[in-house]
Amino acid sequence: MKSLHRSLSLLFIVACSLSWVSASANSHDDFLECLYSYHPKESSSITQVIYTETNSSYSALLDSSIRNQRFSTPNTPKPLVIVTPLNISHVQATIYCSKKHGLEIRTRSGGHDFEGLSYVSHVPFVVIDLVNLRSVDVDVENEEAWVQSGATVGEVYYRINERSTNLSFPAAVFRTVGIGGSISGGGDGPLFRKYGLSADNVIDAQLVDANGRVLDRRSMGEDLFWAIRGGGGGSFGIVISWKIKLVHVPSTVTFCSVGRTLEQNATQLLHRWQYVAPNLPNDVYSVVTISTTNASENGTKTVLATFISLFQGGANEFIPLMQERFPELGLVKEDFIEMTWVESLLLMNGLSNETSEILLDRSNRYSILPTFVKSKSDYVREPMPEIALQGLWLHLLQVDEGGIAVQNFFAYGGIMEEISETETPFPHRKGTLYKISYIIAWQEEENNNSQRYISWMRKLYSYMGPFVSKSPRAVYVNYRDLDIGRNNYHGKTSYKQASIWERKYFKNIFHRLVYVKTKTDPKNFFKHEQSIPPRIHHTS
Repeated sequence: MKSLHRSLSLLFIVACSLSWVSASANSHDDFLECLYSYHPKESSSITQVIYTETNSSYSALLDSSIRNQRFSTPNTPKPLVIVTPLNISHVQATIYCSKKHGLEIRTRSGGHDFEGLSYVSHVPFVVIDLVNLRSVDVDVENEEAWVQSGATVGEVYYRINERSTNLSFPAAVFRTVGIGGSISGGGDGPLFRKYGLSADNVIDAQLVDANGRVLDRRSMGEDLFWAIRGGGGGSFGIVISWKIKLVHVPSTVTFCSVGRTLEQNATQLLHRWQYVAPNLPNDVYSVVTISTTNASENGTKTVLATFISLFQGGANEFIPLMQERFPELGLVKEDFIEMTWVESLLLMNGLSNETSEILLDRSNRYSILPTFVKSKSDYVREPMPEIALQGLWLHLLQVDEGGIAVQNFFAYGGIMEEISETETPFPHRKGTLYKISYIIAWQEEENNNSQRYISWMRKLYSYMGPFVSKSPRAVYVNYRDLDIGRNNYHGKTSYKQASIWERKYFKNIFHRLVYVKTKTDPKNFFKHEQSIPPRIHHTS
């Protein structure tokens, strides 16, 4: 019976593939014809932003924002068409023609989706790449800015700093992250313990819905405005731009980074960090990066914990604070470096020798990790015992030389304790000690062994289960993970089925997201493998 089921499944996959090919050929031509005729007077302008596989620049454009090469292989499904809109009309035309001809849409701002969901689909699809919609208009007097979704975090930081060195925005660390995708999932970073998430600092937005209507906060209503600020991208429409509230940064910030190996009591120090970091003042951003290195004494591999802190203020205030709160770390004056806010961003991006203009570079040229990656995440609400950390070290030390394993522990607390978990769809607030990101990366020549690294990640994730949040085991929606579940192809997924994984992202506010989805996109036009389903598809 099992072999029969396998055979039927294989036949189903083959049949779907054949129908995909057949549908693709027809949909492709019909879709293009629809685009050209949508605004006849603008046909010349829309021609400039349409790329098919016959275009010489199609592959370069598709690859330009693929940050994870797992989703850039010969077997990866490719979009029939890439549209790089220059204006809202181009977005409206693409939505209309995609609906008319049965194509799905993937929307890409920075391309950092951990599962490639912004540029990969297993049914005929079109990519709307927002690379041309990336303006950042800063209003220093009112401490606000309108930011288009195609801008990267680096571009946002640079353009604000260009106008005022004492204003910024609570966004992600890494410069090539797309601001549109980041805000859509919440967006934490070096200022979030003081000012909240990116999504917490959005005061208006401009969105194109499934019917092609252009809506702002007032016309979309508070429910939809709430949902797009943390409910995950690709479910409710295409956000063209965000009106953001700018925040204050001082003229001087202080950076500190010290590494400790197992032989230098890394286990005990990380155990202690769990109690210290979430209770530090809001001005402190605290991260511990866990990796492996060779021990200097005998060359054997050991675990290295790098304790990183960024303080919104001067060293004369930060040094005594850390020496009082975390004396076990043994920090001395020489461990602290004063710099400007923008210099700290360059440093955290591994670009301390570059000028601030590098923040405008959208390329992968300065990537720290190899480009084949599998990631997962967790939230921790109770300190892990030392014995649990020791077990984590054993897993890290099992990774062979072809792979690089990195775990990041991001301290929460601060203002995150004060913001209600229903304020936006990002519920991981009060009581969260820290977030963990798990990363395993490998080089291209090791990609034949990719399943070995992915299996290692899944075993690590299983090991960590008893020590992290429970009921549900919470994860960060901006660190997409299809291992926890996925919608059926064509989005026909029941509320009950989707709630299995969506509650991990959104806890008990998932039902409100479903309500908004059902009200705004009942036919489920905007969908992907982990999009919010409308209640109308409830079959269980």
